[in-house]
Amino acid sequence: MSDQWSTHAVELHPDSVTKRFRDGDRQRGDREWRALTLLATYAPGLAPAPRESDLSGPIPTIVMSRLAGTPLRGRSLKDDQIKALAAAVTRVHDAVPPDVLAEVPLRPGRQAELIAHIHSWFPQARPRVNHEVGRALDRGMDWLARSALDSTGHPEVPDVFGPGDGNLANYLWDGERVQVVDFEDSGLSDRAFELAEITEHVGSWVEHPLDVDAFLAHFDLTNTEAARLVDCRRLLALVWLFLLTFDDADNPRNPPGTAERQASRFLDLLA
Repeated sequence: MSDQWSTHAVELHPDSVTKRFRDGDRQRGDREWRALTLLATYAPGLAPAPRESDLSGPIPTIVMSRLAGTPLRGRSLKDDQIKALAAAVTRVHDAVPPDVLAEVPLRPGRQAELIAHIHSWFPQARPRVNHEVGRALDRGMDWLARSALDSTGHPEVPDVFGPGDGNLANYLWDGERVQVVDFEDSGLSDRAFELAEITEHVGSWVEHPLDVDAFLAHFDLTNTEAARLVDCRRLLALVWLFLLTFDDADNPRNPPGTAERQASRFLDLLA
């Protein structure tokens, strides 16, 4: 759930991409480089190939190959594109062998971190929103207090390698397959959480909504994963509702009414 416009600068070249991270975002560069090298080894062709890195300098820098393809965000996806998206997501999740994955650190922005953010955001957000959004926030806090997410953590589910950012702009369609970019928040995760990152990201519905049912139908989830997916979708949707309430009214990043639309979406997930 990283904000790619503030964490790094990107230089596009004919056959390569250079990312320069802020000094305070050095860990993002470390995670990106780890992901690129792991995927180049275990799933070649799925992500940019790592070229070179300087992660210890004053401006942490990574150079990678440049992928051809058009971002899926903002497009009405056809069945073959949804299938290819699901295939790419599955390949990322399953790419890293278990013994290697066991050495990968947990990705940032996981459940406990998000819940802590929600509790700190609520006193700031609640007084500034209208009745519609405020009602959804109140319902969300009530749900969170009663959920297993806020009380007992999450059940045992298989580990996967998580890319960590569900923005469909990071999934590139080249006419035949989908490739993946942007691994700043990547790391050890689980499938339900990572799928919720995609289905609940504002980029999956604010323009041309992703057919969530068609997308999720490509994943053979266990009963435990399926139950966790419901909670993770609610959690991520609630996080996005808070984020949208903080959108700068003078320089909004989303169309007017997006927070109200998200409030309605979130309440539907609670139903």
